[in-house]
Amino acid sequence: MNENLPISEQYRVIAKKWCDADAAANLLEETKSAVLAKMMVAHGQMPVSKAEMLVKASDEWNDYIEKMVRAREQAALLKAQLEYIRMKFQERSSAEANKRAEMKL
Repeated sequence: MNENLPISEQYRVIAKKWCDADAAANLLEETKSAVLAKMMVAHGQMPVSKAEMLVKASDEWNDYIEKMVRAREQAALLKAQLEYIRMKFQERSSAEANKRAEMKL
């Protein structure tokens, strides 16, 4: 993050990244059932419970879950950056208000 940019621009840049990361994480989470179903169908005709067990034991399913968790982690980190920028702005505003108050004394 470029500290020389105005705080509003820093916030805008990170907010855009967070929106993209959050959308990616949501997409993975919302399609989890559909992906599971497709993977189960790929096993052919067998009892649903057995197909589900085979899919959930697979490396492919494990990779999908890891990808989903990493996407949510990335979105959470960007959200934390947004909160940091917001706090930095509030601290700066408070410090400037204190300076103005001291100058009036």
